Amino acid sequence: MKQVVDYVVASHGYSQRRACRVTQQHRSTQRKPSTRDPRTEVRQRMHEIVATRIRYGYRRVHVMLKREGWPVGRNVVYRLYREEGLALRTKRPRRRKMAVHREARCRPQRPNEAWSLDFVHDQLSGGEKFRMLTVVDIFSREALAIEVGQRLRGEHVADVLNRLVRQRGASRYLFADTGGEFTGRVVDLWAYHHNVRIDFSRPGKPTDNAYIETFNGSLRDECLNVHWFASIAEARRLIEAWRRDYNDSRPHSALGNLSPSEYLAEARISRSPIGGREAGS
Repeated sequence: MKQVVDYVVASHGYSQRRACRVTQQHRSTQRKPSTRDPRTEVRQRMHEIVATRIRYGYRRVHVMLKREGWPVGRNVVYRLYREEGLALRTKRPRRRKMAVHREARCRPQRPNEAWSLDFVHDQLSGGEKFRMLTVVDIFSREALAIEVGQRLRGEHVADVLNRLVRQRGASRYLFADTGGEFTGRVVDLWAYHHNVRIDFSRPGKPTDNAYIETFNGSLRDECLNVHWFASIAEARRLIEAWRRDYNDSRPHSALGNLSPSEYLAEARISRSPIGGREAGS
């Protein structure tokens, strides 16, 4: 229809308004459709989020956008996430056999009631190996500590636990595997002194301590695999920065897409008191 109006304008000298009235066409048919993508800014912000948090899927990207006030739904974020080629993660293989999980002996109902511990291994850019002791609060999923060192033994585990006790009091339970650092005399004496029960995983059953295994997977995906540490000091600095971001900003699906800090803030409102035993109890 635009060609007809253009012909009338050219042959009769009519204005575009008059030509549209003669041909009974709306003037909007003569305008070029806009080629500007209305979601350009959202796409750009999604790229910025994924650039700093490369292991975030579209669900967590959606949560981050909602926190910043972007009026976009999850389905729209999923479509844009796919169109922008951000879904680069490989799919994890499914288990071929059904796994029977042991029922946890303790189901914490408040923060500071049960902690989970484990070790993670990595290496520096020069090839030197180092270890990390990770400690997670099971109720809030808060990363309480990530201790980095080349040689971490039972006494280092006790030192980290003592530091946490001074900060927040002792937990009632510890979940750990049967590694020598956790089954040795030092940690056993620490648990006896603080009246803490240690729940050991069965050999070959990492699902018995699934909370810390999930956390360690996030630590490796979002931090260890992203950085190439030149020294132990750099590793400590970057890993501690990631731990703080994990606690304060990272959406956690098991917490209703809240961060552990946000979840704890809500728990403080609904519970009084919220913590486990006070320090020194």
